[in-house]
Amino acid sequence: MPLDPDVEAFLELVELGKMTGKAVPMYQLSVEQARREFESSAELLDSEPPRDIEIQSYQLPLRDGESIEGRLYRGALSEKVKCPVILYFHGGGYVVGSLNSHDCICRRLALASGFAVLAPAYRLAPEHRFPTAVEDAEDAAGWLFEQSEQLGLDRQRIIVAGDSAGATLATLLAIGSGGGEEQISAFRPSGQLLFYPVTDASNVYESFRAYGEGYLLESATMDWFYQHYLNSNDQKLDWRVSPLLEPVSECPIPTYIRVAEYDPLRDEGQAYADALLAKGGDVDFEIMAGLTHDFLRMAGVTDRVQWIYSDAAQWLKARCK
Repeated sequence: MPLDPDVEAFLELVELGKMTGKAVPMYQLSVEQARREFESSAELLDSEPPRDIEIQSYQLPLRDGESIEGRLYRGALSEKVKCPVILYFHGGGYVVGSLNSHDCICRRLALASGFAVLAPAYRLAPEHRFPTAVEDAEDAAGWLFEQSEQLGLDRQRIIVAGDSAGATLATLLAIGSGGGEEQISAFRPSGQLLFYPVTDASNVYESFRAYGEGYLLESATMDWFYQHYLNSNDQKLDWRVSPLLEPVSECPIPTYIRVAEYDPLRDEGQAYADALLAKGGDVDFEIMAGLTHDFLRMAGVTDRVQWIYSDAAQWLKARCK
């Protein structure tokens, strides 16, 4: 399918900015500049996210004595007691991205689904390289499991979710990433909601070659992310970086995966869905025709995004009754 016309017009503006020098590819920026640019893009992509959302901030303790912020979102339809909850990890290649850059996603998911949404601000590279993000995700899951009753949340109805690198963190919690913490061993999500996940850093797929330039996420930017996140290229073979390589022989939990047609990550997302299906998994997979990477933040660019939230909400409600 051709590019969505609204997305195509947006990409033309991005390319014009590069040609005129008003915009610079992320991989040519410093980490600090890239973070500022990525966060500021949220207003451009979705300038009117839902406002009628209750948001509370918590400090989530970590195993090394530090803490991170976690934001808990509740929409008007959220149950006051025993509310199902989405543990949502933002994308950004483990280097950029923040609670603010993905605030619109959490608001829209909470409103559409009636689930609460907990978003942890896991620590970023290069200040905190692999496996810090993985460990922070485990600790956030453990905190949610322990505090769920006090927060009015249902620990039996927790969905792990995320986009891009955040989706990778969600897959690791679904599999069980071997943290060894008592609360993690007890943590059993009831499903995983994944948008354009990074699943195999060890391979170069055809979509990486076909859409690695000019479609928002560029292959050079992916390389830039890995340079900052990993300590060596050998770590691309670690299944906590490339969950497609994990040795578990069964699909852990029901899975919802949506990837974009014009995305370098499309084929590895499909490969992950195929692998879960081969393990007997309950997998709902679809390629979103005409869209690019990061479409979940594009509700202000194309009307099609709202349908995706509605579709995800229907899947969630069917599996967490």
